[in-house]
Amino acid sequence: MKSVMLAFIVVILSVSFTDRESTETQQTEILIGLIPEMNVFKQQERFRPLAEYLTKKTGIKVNMTILSRYGNIIDRFTAEKMDGAFFGSFTGALAIEKLGVEPIARPVNLDGSSTYHGYLFVRKDSGIRSVEEMKGKKMAFVDKATTAGYIFPVAYLKKSGVKDYRTYFKEFFFTGSHDASIYAVLGKKADIGAAKHSIYDRVRKTDARVDKELLIIAESAKVPSNGLCVRKGIDRELKNKLKNALLSLDKDPEGKQVLEKIGALKFIETTRNDYRVVSTMAKEAGIDIKSYNYRNE
Repeated sequence: MKSVMLAFIVVILSVSFTDRESTETQQTEILIGLIPEMNVFKQQERFRPLAEYLTKKTGIKVNMTILSRYGNIIDRFTAEKMDGAFFGSFTGALAIEKLGVEPIARPVNLDGSSTYHGYLFVRKDSGIRSVEEMKGKKMAFVDKATTAGYIFPVAYLKKSGVKDYRTYFKEFFFTGSHDASIYAVLGKKADIGAAKHSIYDRVRKTDARVDKELLIIAESAKVPSNGLCVRKGIDRELKNKLKNALLSLDKDPEGKQVLEKIGALKFIETTRNDYRVVSTMAKEAGIDIKSYNYRNE
């Protein structure tokens, strides 16, 4: 009887191990989300080489999807069962709080920084040089789920005594991307705009009007650049493969070409602690991350 029971236990354990092993190895593709910090077509073109590189290095097909707006990444991350996403600093803080994602790596910008900051800018010929002179004007935000394009300007306005920007401005709207906010001010569709400095710098390199016609009047604290965060419970081996591939990009000739396309020098390790500055800025803007409604008005 004992021998029969022992044989039964051995069979059960072997089946259990086989099932677990097949479950862990059955994933042949992963889906990574990208926020629309630039025009979606430009963003897709920037990151396509990285998807191909990660596929080659991990042995798993890496698919990337561009989101139509920042806030969608939280909803779609769950709905589409994404395995990771290159979150912005605020969407990253949101995802850490709401979804339990784990940050693993973020890029180092061409200027050597691994952070970005927000700009508040106007046209030089607008005569606007202070918050007081913004009253009754048109404001171009990017998205309610962006640090540079919304959280920073709202916090800046509150510190300057503006309790409710909705009544302070004659009009405000959301452009959906940082470059669109810049062009809204250049095209005189808005008097004031907000955008992240890295996109502002990319646009100014290709459009001489930025330096000629725009003036930066405020700058935010530095926050972590868009980092890759992976879902809670992702296979540890897969997570490490993704992380190692990103961290070694600058040591590989092919990887350097990928970095050039993205506009980065290399990737460095990032952790949840790096997002604390974002939570502080959100509090200054009167925002509770746990209950925040990040959908645009």
